[in-house]
Amino acid sequence: MQALFVHLFTATGAVFAMLAMLAAVDEKWDLMFLWLVVAFVVDGIDGPLARRFNVKEYAPAFDGVLLDLIIDYLTYVFIPAFALFKSGLFEGWTGWFVIIVITFASAMYFADTRMKTKDNSFSGFPGCWNMVALVVFALEPNFWIILVLVSALAIAMFVPLKFIHPVRTARWRAVSFPMALAWTFFAGWAAWVDFDPQSWAHWGLVVTSLYLLFAGVAQQLMPEKQ
Repeated sequence: MQALFVHLFTATGAVFAMLAMLAAVDEKWDLMFLWLVVAFVVDGIDGPLARRFNVKEYAPAFDGVLLDLIIDYLTYVFIPAFALFKSGLFEGWTGWFVIIVITFASAMYFADTRMKTKDNSFSGFPGCWNMVALVVFALEPNFWIILVLVSALAIAMFVPLKFIHPVRTARWRAVSFPMALAWTFFAGWAAWVDFDPQSWAHWGLVVTSLYLLFAGVAQQLMPEKQ
């Protein structure tokens, strides 16, 4: 029964995705990101719970991996791409380019059976466009900067660069996990104050995002001694 409840808990992410989408349609960006942060928290908790209660053995009728991927595509890719397109941050064709690149590249990446490395990190940028979009909304850089960033990260999805999983990547986990918690806190704070440019949450987002983005690459450049 506990294993089944883990699947039900994971499925709440679909509800939070719908609530985020409804907020996005009304261009209530702060509310949208708050729901996405809630979904992000669920996604961070359900994996350890699934392993703790061995859902593959005790609730095999439901494919937790597939369920997680469906919800992740909604909350990590589809809704953030829609928000970027409707944000008013782009000019001309650039908004169309961004949503096409994000949705198409992410669909291919999520279907790639090689996305995980031996140490439970990700091979290539793991399509965390919800995190990218939130930082973009907070900082509001020039649309050319956003365009270059999106293009670079889309390419990075298919090159052998390592990106850590802050919970499952054992190396540096003592730093990575608190950094992920801090990012979640700063993300919620930034959304709560409607991305007020005077908020210190923005600095926290920048620092934690840079760590989460480049920690895996740093590990590749500094391999563990055998």
